[in-house]
Amino acid sequence: MSKVLRAAEMNKCIGCFTCMNICSIVNRQNHSLTKSAIKVRTSGGMTGHFVAIVCIACHDPACMEACPSGALTKRPGGGVLLDPDKCIGCRKCESACIMQSVFFDEETQKPIICRHCGSCARFCPHQCLIMEEAEEV
Repeated sequence: MSKVLRAAEMNKCIGCFTCMNICSIVNRQNHSLTKSAIKVRTSGGMTGHFVAIVCIACHDPACMEACPSGALTKRPGGGVLLDPDKCIGCRKCESACIMQSVFFDEETQKPIICRHCGSCARFCPHQCLIMEEAEEV
């Protein structure tokens, strides 16, 4: 059964950005936080809690529906997989995402989309992120 990423315990997050760094390294072979498919931000200034902006693994992904080139396909368990060779860089997937969790790489002119690989969850020092079994549809 497929697993999906969940930001289940963000109340424990200290904003170390390990999840973002690991995502960039594992999936993009880059150490820049801008290349991450997960974004950690404060919910309101210096005293706010941290929130994770991450793909929620939609079963009917709007990003895929918006893609005119067929570069996004359904991923088992929810969410999408990107075929960068088919992507035309139109950014329609970015604007279609209800969670605003499709990010755009200005350098490659391609979207950055979570693959639900679990690397961020494995390396989170406070177990703020988890991988859970995907619901069957």
